[in-house]
Amino acid sequence: MMIKRKRQDEAKSQHMDKGQQGLDGDDESQQLQQVGQDPQNQESGQSDQSLRSDQAQLSQSKQTTQAKQSMLLDLDHVSKIYGDLHALDDLSLTVPAGQWLAVVGSSGSGKTTLMNIIGCMDTPSKGSVRLEGHPLEDLSSAQLADVRKDVVGLVFQKFYLIPHLTAVENVMVSQYYHSVVDERQALDALDRVGLADRAHHLPGQLSGGEQQRVCVARALINDPKLILADEPTGNLDEANEKIVLDIFRQLHEQGTTLIVVTHDALVASCAQREIMLNHGELSGELWNDEDAHQAYLAAGGRPAFSHDAAPGTQPSDLLTQDLPVGFANPTKAAKVGGQTTKGE
Repeated sequence: MMIKRKRQDEAKSQHMDKGQQGLDGDDESQQLQQVGQDPQNQESGQSDQSLRSDQAQLSQSKQTTQAKQSMLLDLDHVSKIYGDLHALDDLSLTVPAGQWLAVVGSSGSGKTTLMNIIGCMDTPSKGSVRLEGHPLEDLSSAQLADVRKDVVGLVFQKFYLIPHLTAVENVMVSQYYHSVVDERQALDALDRVGLADRAHHLPGQLSGGEQQRVCVARALINDPKLILADEPTGNLDEANEKIVLDIFRQLHEQGTTLIVVTHDALVASCAQREIMLNHGELSGELWNDEDAHQAYLAAGGRPAFSHDAAPGTQPSDLLTQDLPVGFANPTKAAKVGGQTTKGE
């Protein structure tokens, strides 16, 4: 009997000890919660913070991807190197569909090299070029030729018209390499550039301005998404220059993307945006259309830059730097070969 009672007392004591331990545990848990030291809450907080960080990185990555997808052209650290000469030196540039971009700079600055790479007539030594989201460096020679005839329209300073073919036949040559020859469409293209009455004349029977307009019609015949023009008004008088610029304005209003390489400030000022090259590097960027600038930034566009020092730099910041050719009076600078000092 005494043994049984003793066992009951021991059991009761153990039960009370467990209850006290439970109370002590609850008090400790409450104290930890009060001072923010609950291990479970700490672990949960760290997990939430990590999740938010991952979500932010994913969102930023998605925005970057969407920005790249919205750009017709994306150059990423592109260089063209010949031995010790960097004709193009680590240039990064994005161009959205429908933008009119002018590339300016003195002779030897890398303008034509840039145009040749964008136009699939040359390949970069380093870096990546994406056109419509497709990396050009992965394409074969035959595929690059397809891009030239399907996506890009080329306008050259030297015309490159076949002398024994008429104006309309020169336009039809571009059709021949693209799909099928259609004289009616070729005549319509000439009509767009004001040469309907000169369609059956040979190049030698046309003025320089008229030959250049044949080149524009040839570039337009296959409805390219991008027009590349290398010094399109370099050999023209003032009257013919105005005609060609009016054609470019019409194309721009219709949504065609234009990249125009030029020495002429009047031509450059017609563009929404200008970039300046010097020894293959970007040395300046200027926006002539602030609405287009804001729309570009809203779409995820970035300022052009060379090397890693400039990402995040705003175009306005670039204009405060010492430039080899002053944007303040680019016509004068262009006419004297880029020797104008800043502020002239």
